[in-house]
Amino acid sequence: MNSLKQEILTEVMQRSGSGAALSDEIWSYAELGYQEHRTVAAQIAWLEAEGFRIERNVAGISTAFWAEAGEGGPLIGILGEFDALANLSQVDGALTEQADQDGQPGHGCGHHLLGTGSMLAAAAVHAVLKRHGIPGRVRYYGCPAEEGGSGKVFMARDGAFDDLDVCFSWHANSVFAMHASDTLAIKTAVFHFRGRASHAAVSPHLGRSALDAVELMNVGVNYMREHMLPEARVHYAMLDGGGHAANVVQANAVVGYTIRAPEMSDAEELFDRIVRVAQGAAMMSETHVEVSVKSGLSNVLTNSTLEKVMFRNITQVVGPVQHSNEEISVASQYQETISETDVIHACKVFAKGEDIRTPLHQGIVPFDGTPTRVPVSTDAGDVSWIVPLARCFGPCYAVGTPFHSWQMVAQGKLSYAHKGMFAAAKAIATTVIDVIETPDLIVEARTELDRKRRGRPWVCPLPADLQPQMAEL
Repeated sequence: MNSLKQEILTEVMQRSGSGAALSDEIWSYAELGYQEHRTVAAQIAWLEAEGFRIERNVAGISTAFWAEAGEGGPLIGILGEFDALANLSQVDGALTEQADQDGQPGHGCGHHLLGTGSMLAAAAVHAVLKRHGIPGRVRYYGCPAEEGGSGKVFMARDGAFDDLDVCFSWHANSVFAMHASDTLAIKTAVFHFRGRASHAAVSPHLGRSALDAVELMNVGVNYMREHMLPEARVHYAMLDGGGHAANVVQANAVVGYTIRAPEMSDAEELFDRIVRVAQGAAMMSETHVEVSVKSGLSNVLTNSTLEKVMFRNITQVVGPVQHSNEEISVASQYQETISETDVIHACKVFAKGEDIRTPLHQGIVPFDGTPTRVPVSTDAGDVSWIVPLARCFGPCYAVGTPFHSWQMVAQGKLSYAHKGMFAAAKAIATTVIDVIETPDLIVEARTELDRKRRGRPWVCPLPADLQPQMAEL
């Protein structure tokens, strides 16, 4: 093993105690998007103690920051996330669904581990580079509001990632694997229909129902489903049905739509069709519709150049995560609360169909450089259009644990969750060393990115005047 990489492993584990404590602290804060003030303060304090220079209020966002250390050489980015999800508060370690505080947020996507693990990787790299006087800079990004808030997209719009050479990230999962997923682009909008109120019995002919317009729009969009890309997804939610009185012609009604497609150009085309359906519904009902785009995320451009290097480090340097009998016993109890369908689905999507229905994954999912399609969306996609990006999964939960579930929150402070975080930190940090020691990797990764962009520049999917919006309970 490369001696620098051995030092990296040591540096990560030397910080394991403070890293576990910090992730637990952030788990307890469980703050929603753009409200992660205590989390940001805790992360900045930890990074300043490690000798990092802090840039606050990135893109004018109070909970976005970066921390940089090192001098000269390439500039390597490491992404961190830390926002929680609404209404997912759970008692730590509980084996039944049990809210710690009713209605409060919880870390149902493991972002308390994600941000902390990325910080551990950045600190380990900085310590080794400084000790040996090796040129190179590492920059940790504190990225708010991944859960629907497009935090990284606002940061990208402000140019926060433009000067990076390459970038890395990871995500908590129940398997140890590469996160080489070309996710779906997404666009979210709200359609506000305005009509004319009237008494539904005395003068219904004088009213123009905004609720009718929403229903007509939904029917029209349903007829589109046969005539869109098979990979596309269209979801909707009734945000305002016009009130609770049935004997009133509703003058206002609001419906929200989320459109996903393989690339942003596909999502934009589908969105334009849906807008025309809404306009048709307004015409039919003699109402007026206003359309407000709320968020947008580009699809991920995977980078096999960096991913293969990271996978080599996972298999040859880091190795599978090992667990005690007690940890396996606890995980098996959580797995009993999860349906077999969830476990099979996790194996299919994240383990490439391998049957790994053990309580905890103590192996490594094979990877040959071929990306997989996972029909989710992430604001890391926009970063991947700007700079070569590689990501991995860390094995932090019982196999099959569904994302955004009470089981994921309840396991978030357990010892095996920490072990998965440490493994991901090691995978990122050792790969950063490879990039610094082999500058040609940067050239190869950039060439691959240029090829996949096919001459297309990154275009921000957000309206120029759209500002970050706080998540709500």
